[in-house]
Amino acid sequence: MPFRTEIGDQVGKQVWRVVVAGGAAAVFTAVAAVPAGAAEGGVSFTRVQVNGGKPIVIGVSKEVAVPASFRMATTHKWKWPAVFLYRDGADDRLWHAIETSDCIKVSSGVCDFNETMYFDPSVWDMRNSEAGAWKVGAEVYFKGGGGDVDDKGLTVHVKRNSRLTVNASPEPVSKGKTITVTGKVTRANWETRKYASYGGRLVSLQFKPAGTASYTTVKKVYANGSGNLRTTVKASKTGTWRWVYYGNTTTGPSTSSGDNVVVK
Repeated sequence: MPFRTEIGDQVGKQVWRVVVAGGAAAVFTAVAAVPAGAAEGGVSFTRVQVNGGKPIVIGVSKEVAVPASFRMATTHKWKWPAVFLYRDGADDRLWHAIETSDCIKVSSGVCDFNETMYFDPSVWDMRNSEAGAWKVGAEVYFKGGGGDVDDKGLTVHVKRNSRLTVNASPEPVSKGKTITVTGKVTRANWETRKYASYGGRLVSLQFKPAGTASYTTVKKVYANGSGNLRTTVKASKTGTWRWVYYGNTTTGPSTSSGDNVVVK
């Protein structure tokens, strides 16, 4: 039977409330450290993947479900295996709920598992400092007490979502005249649960001529301190303008909607 684990403000705490399918509940205490090697406690974790190796991008209101998977080999009788994100030891973790599948049996004592990590900034408190690199660990609790926890040597970046707006004017415009393209870059503030100005970003202005399928970068523009974007271009043909931001180590990429301008 698959089960789901949920916690409150988990970072810096070592106790989780485990909610098992059917309503049974148990409380476990975390192992204090994450060993660097594998099979430290009679368990081997292999084939660990989190989100296909891609960053986890989180906004301010929607729950994000992140797929993970792993293989566990052990002769112990176990009751809860999972992979998780951590920093600076096993007590500094980031997830709001974890749902793990039943054992998909490979051979005697060897199981594959599918897992989903849930992150919900609208329910649980998140700190902006949690954006950035996180390590990946794997753990299991044994029936009768004890368990095993291992560092898997993987890194996952957790990023704050970004947004872009666009406006190109005048509409329509005479050929050869000036088009002014404006917009704004904002980024999720997990602590206020709102989007805030993200100044100083280098953003690409792109154009797609009418009747074509792809955009081309026309120029790159820095947002001002308030995140506002503004530039001018010459009107040559009818088409659609948009802004594209490629993100960084703590912030996800974003693309504005397109604004079509008819050139007469």
